Amino acid sequence: MAAGATSQPAEPPNFERSLARLDEIVRLLEEGQLGLDEALARYEEGVRLLRQGYRLLDEAERRIELLSGLDAEGRPVTRPLEDVSTLPPEA
Repeated sequence: MAAGATSQPAEPPNFERSLARLDEIVRLLEEGQLGLDEALARYEEGVRLLRQGYRLLDEAERRIELLSGLDAEGRPVTRPLEDVSTLPPEA
């Protein structure tokens, strides 16, 4: 194991933590106090977090099921959410 490494596994991606970190990065970049190398590193981190956030949202959307009624025994009947984009097409 490398020096300084921990034996604990990394936490799985979390949308809320990623969004909070992305907000922090935007604030740091807007302040203009970072050096060029640090600003580029934070920008790259922000792009990674943005992609991760879109991936997490896409996964969540795919898991959503719509309630379409109840069966004869009163159990919920669901159907998968249609896999179509809700965003307008890019021009």
